[in-house]
Amino acid sequence: MNDQIDRLIDLLPKLPGELATTLMLVAMAMLLGGILGLILGVALYATRPGNILENKFIFNILNVIVNIFRPIPFIILLAALQPFARAIIGIGIGNQMAIFAMTFAATFGISRLVEQGLVTVPPGVVEAARASGAGRFRTLLTVVIPEGLGPLILGYTYAFVAVIDMSAVAGYVGGEGLGNFAIQWGYRQFNPWVTWTAVIIIIILVQVVQFLGNWLARKAMRR
Repeated sequence: MNDQIDRLIDLLPKLPGELATTLMLVAMAMLLGGILGLILGVALYATRPGNILENKFIFNILNVIVNIFRPIPFIILLAALQPFARAIIGIGIGNQMAIFAMTFAATFGISRLVEQGLVTVPPGVVEAARASGAGRFRTLLTVVIPEGLGPLILGYTYAFVAVIDMSAVAGYVGGEGLGNFAIQWGYRQFNPWVTWTAVIIIIILVQVVQFLGNWLARKAMRR
């Protein structure tokens, strides 16, 4: 045990860099996946039967696409996306591959969260905006999204936590960060102290993100 603790002490200087890498991976995936997921989620909401851009054909296509990719376990998705990653970004391992896969998964997960968040907007608010002369797209941008901001923040907070989890799994394709740190220096070296150090840091990170998300959502709902 003493040898394991000594090894952990030797590895402590690496932790700030690994944490920074994890935050970079998550930030990139949330930025790209967040934007794409928002667009796809708004399209799902708007084309739903009875909504302002109702189109059953488009809605069904988008709905099926999301339902195909969203439930795939991320570790399986990592393997399945490698050929596409090589074709699109030219590499199937490392941080670039991790960001590619995390963005892909986040896009479809966030799209469903966005749709569910916007569905909470009362139909009367949308009808009032339309009756006052607001166009369909203007109603979406200036009424629906602002009114659904609280649930959207909670949805993005949930997605952020999920992407942190993905960043840990991404170590299996050579993605760096806390996940790779735990796998390489903890699991493979049979050192639970290293593994649990990484786990505790991830737990603290998740708690901070969840607290901030809940706080922002409360502020948005009270305005």
